[in-house]
Amino acid sequence: MTATICGTGSYIPSYTMDNHDIARLVETSDEWIRERTGVIRRHIVRDETTVSMAAEAARRALADAGAALEEIDLILVSTISSNVVLPCAACEVQKELGAVNATCFDLSAACTGFVLAYNTALAYLASGVCRTALIIGSESLSNLTNWKDRGTCILFGDGAGAAVLRADAAEEDRLRKHYLPVTHSDGGKGAALTCKSRHDFSGLNGGGKEISPEDILDDAHYMQMDGQAVFKFAVKRVPEVIGEVLELNQVKTDEISYYILHQANKRIVEAVAKRLGEPMEKFPMNLQEYGNTSSASIPILLDEMNRDGRLKPGQKLVMAGFGAGLTWGAAIIEWR
Repeated sequence: MTATICGTGSYIPSYTMDNHDIARLVETSDEWIRERTGVIRRHIVRDETTVSMAAEAARRALADAGAALEEIDLILVSTISSNVVLPCAACEVQKELGAVNATCFDLSAACTGFVLAYNTALAYLASGVCRTALIIGSESLSNLTNWKDRGTCILFGDGAGAAVLRADAAEEDRLRKHYLPVTHSDGGKGAALTCKSRHDFSGLNGGGKEISPEDILDDAHYMQMDGQAVFKFAVKRVPEVIGEVLELNQVKTDEISYYILHQANKRIVEAVAKRLGEPMEKFPMNLQEYGNTSSASIPILLDEMNRDGRLKPGQKLVMAGFGAGLTWGAAIIEWR
């Protein structure tokens, strides 16, 4: 059994910070940020939360799919920035929606998270355990950003994207090819992109030390990144994993209409296109408007392309994520 994305949705906070706003916080400029990242502005949560954005993106995806709430039997939320620990964000989304028949859990894989959530849902649907799944990437990265660190505060933004997957009917299943994904992780290189949990007090109270606000909010509790290491990792591993998934499924590059990459950095996307020998027209970008939204970036872009009519039935797309872990992966989908 295979599955199809039959609806998409997204939610973006209305409040924005452009590069001139960032330049008032750290020593930088609009020109410097644009040249090195491609980012012009980013959207930042105010009254929204990771859960509220996820729920709204989900409502829009369900409406696009024409799916009833009682149909949903699996909800996955990919996030590293949830406003709740217990219950998980997925269960909170279930409560907000009223999708009472769904099994719910969160997935933490940072910028590769939506690809892994898609793969996980696909496995549930292909096995027959579930028939309809709702997958969401939602991030409030501004809450994990040190706004005095020029290396990270220029990059990240907030938002959510969602997709509804349905298991194909028997007749459709015979006509649709099942594409296998490819994923990898290298925990040995995880120090390139880190963020310590604000709930991790190990080593503090064990020796009788009183926990202070400074302990909870020191720099380790914000995202820290070795930009050069991440860039080198991405421009090497992403073309490789795309090549792997194409070879595994015996699909040629000229069959691919678009490569939907995690929106991390314009230079990374351009480097991947060059290494694959593919035209930039196949690599849509919206990072100039949203910055890096981690696991939300792929579904936000997918929803934009769906709603503006760029995606046509029968088109083959490659989704590729890469980021903290280090983790990276790619999947081929055929548009509905």
